[in-house]
Amino acid sequence: MPNLLSIKRRFFILSVAFNFSSFFIFDSILKFLVMRKILSLIVTFLSVVLLLSGCSLSYKIKRNPDSVVKGYVAPGFEEVKQEFINNYIHRNENGAALSIYYKGEQVVDLWGGYSDALTKKEWEEDTKVIVFSTTKGLAALCLAMAHSKGWLDYNERVSKYWPEFAQNGKEDITVKQLLAHEAGLCLVDEEFEIGDLTDFEYIAEIMARQEPLWEPGIQHGYHLSTMGMYMNELMRRVDPKERSIGVFFAEEFAKPLELDFYIGLPDSISNEELAKVYYPSIGQFILNINKMPKKMRKDFRNKESILYRSFKIPEKFSPNNRLTQSVEMPSGNGIGDARSIAKLYSIFSRGAKEFDFDEETFSLLKQPAVVPTKGAFDIVMGLDTYFSYGFIKPGPDFIYGDNSSVFGTPGAGGSFGFADPENEIGYAYVMSKMGLYLVNDPREVALRKAMYRCIEKLKNNHND
Repeated sequence: MPNLLSIKRRFFILSVAFNFSSFFIFDSILKFLVMRKILSLIVTFLSVVLLLSGCSLSYKIKRNPDSVVKGYVAPGFEEVKQEFINNYIHRNENGAALSIYYKGEQVVDLWGGYSDALTKKEWEEDTKVIVFSTTKGLAALCLAMAHSKGWLDYNERVSKYWPEFAQNGKEDITVKQLLAHEAGLCLVDEEFEIGDLTDFEYIAEIMARQEPLWEPGIQHGYHLSTMGMYMNELMRRVDPKERSIGVFFAEEFAKPLELDFYIGLPDSISNEELAKVYYPSIGQFILNINKMPKKMRKDFRNKESILYRSFKIPEKFSPNNRLTQSVEMPSGNGIGDARSIAKLYSIFSRGAKEFDFDEETFSLLKQPAVVPTKGAFDIVMGLDTYFSYGFIKPGPDFIYGDNSSVFGTPGAGGSFGFADPENEIGYAYVMSKMGLYLVNDPREVALRKAMYRCIEKLKNNHND
């Protein structure tokens, strides 16, 4: 039996230990709360700075529009410039660029605001910015060229060109199904980081092993991140020179057309030439979440949802990080200016005769999307979508253009590039302040609608 003194000593030791533990637990909790408070203050500070920068721009542009907005508009397109100005006054624009080609001629070339809203560095004529999924459309043009050259058949199975792809139920997936987001390959079971994209062979092995989430061809869901990786490997397999999409784009499009756009940013482009992208603040996200489809709002809060998990592919993606910018990610890291995107789409809107583009391929791109068996509902995005040959086509939830021949892709935050063959338009809008709309960002919509109004007036005047 322990004596009373022994019990007291043990009780004293336990008390001291408990008090020290309590102190350390309390100290850890306190540090955690302080850190959360600091982070909250940082977020609030950045939000206020961005808000004030927007207010200062609005005030500045009201006094003297030409001090903020630079560039050129052809006669008849003045309304487009006014809407570009209105974006800074009424729609909280911070920095952006817009380019429009009509019938082969550049009729709008505008830029303005800040390339960095925090430092108030001005957006220059040669400023470049990441355009996220607007990149997908440019990558799809590369594959369209492969089809035009006879390297690739959209109706052929992917496994014909990439034998290792024929695993885990993917044997019969066609190129057309893959590019229409019908393959069920939105996710990747094996984790990898952004830097791993430099190793094409490693990524190809991972993607080839992936099992579809649904029976390919019966429904569709947006392949947010994975699409570019599948497109890249497909291009490497069919191109006689085994070029990636980034290299093909640089050699076949950018060099001959003198485009300032890159899928894989080279070291020769300095950080001074790049705009910094700013995500919406937590407050803005909460206040505007109802602008997203109901299913998307729900899935953003569900860590097991396809959408939530898609945003984690690859790990450590960060748009302002040089590593993220330098790798090739055709699904979402293209960097360049608006005029380069618009110029390329302009050429393809007129049949790309400069590239001996096949008329049959051109005809396919202009066709309406074919809806999968289960309908147009996108199980990832939570709304009806219409995909075809790597592009998004117009539909009830996303009407762009005044005809069904248009093809292009929008990007996260508001950027958008597309071709309108019927009107011979090449269009591109890019920005640094990301919006919260899934499609139809009010800034971009205002510019696009103004463009079509101007063109309609020009047509009417010509007919008179």
